Amino acid sequence: MDGLSMRKPAAELDVNPMSPYHHVENRTALLRGVCSVVAAGLRLPPDDGTPWQDQLRALGHAYRSVACAHPDLWSYLNTHPALIDEEGELWTVFNRILVAAGVPPERLPATRTALYTFVAGFLSAETGGSLAEFRGASDADGTFEVALDLIVAGLASGHS
Repeated sequence: MDGLSMRKPAAELDVNPMSPYHHVENRTALLRGVCSVVAAGLRLPPDDGTPWQDQLRALGHAYRSVACAHPDLWSYLNTHPALIDEEGELWTVFNRILVAAGVPPERLPATRTALYTFVAGFLSAETGGSLAEFRGASDADGTFEVALDLIVAGLASGHS
């Protein structure tokens, strides 16, 4: 991601190096566009009456699938938070699920940040390869399920 420049897409498309500027303002706008395309591929849980616990698990799996499919982009996003669209559909769905779990509106930002940080830490370890180094964590899928169990249990207990 650090090596992505405006010239690279131009070279790939065999167009003038200035041509991308007719479509995006700068590299940051290009990266935001890439993030939007990837985010559009998220399989977010619909608001269909499914219990919030199942929706939260589905959201966690959707987010993990993107992080694992695009580890460089995911890592870059987490170190460049200005690229994250906090008004995007991911956050709208996340808020909806947290409200269904009983999180009071005044606690939404802190709860969302805490849970995001928890999952982001797990995914950083997984996509960076260090998860396998932790004792007993060689089964990333099983360990992620334990993480989701802990999150759901914590929210269900009302300690959000």
